Amino acid sequence: MNETMTYSVPGMHCGHCKHAVSEELAAVSGVEAVEVDLDSKVVTIRGANLADGALRAAIDAAGYQAA
Repeated sequence: MNETMTYSVPGMHCGHCKHAVSEELAAVSGVEAVEVDLDSKVVTIRGANLADGALRAAIDAAGYQAA
């Protein structure tokens, strides 16, 4: 079953931020696609059996906080 989760990540402001967050999230089990919108500071993750805790931990590992 595909699902979509969205997080506000206010600390992101550049291409490096986008890459770091995307790379960490892509490594999480079940993640099929990651979209980062720097203008709105929103990250959208699509996949199957997504775990909120694992996604938040990946954002933390990239050096950012999900609001």
